[in-house]
Amino acid sequence: MYPNDFRYTKDHEWIKVEGDEAVVGITDFAQNQLGDIIYVELPAVGKELAAHQSLGVVESVKSVSDVYAPVPGVVTAVNEALAQTADLLNKDPHGQGWIIRIRMKDQKAVDGLLKAGDYEKFLEGLEH
Repeated sequence: MYPNDFRYTKDHEWIKVEGDEAVVGITDFAQNQLGDIIYVELPAVGKELAAHQSLGVVESVKSVSDVYAPVPGVVTAVNEALAQTADLLNKDPHGQGWIIRIRMKDQKAVDGLLKAGDYEKFLEGLEH
């Protein structure tokens, strides 16, 4: 269910490394927990983020949740489509629902994140 070429955080973000940049979004589990997403607050391009720093907010009919940077880096792009179609996060959280692109300061930081199988085991622990 979760792409094997992504890494995951226990805060339910995913990251897909592409060279020295990476794409970041929220997981299918996160969007299911949130319900119908109605608004996404995006960071400014050029914003420098520390690992675990809030990069923006996702608002659903149920709640408002921070989204955290999985690794340190600088925002190089944001998914402008989310401003008009926030529910892309519900429809395609691991694809068109990406949130930001980040130029990583430390590519080794990705090594500390969960692989798909480990993330799925982590989720199983939450459901019991």
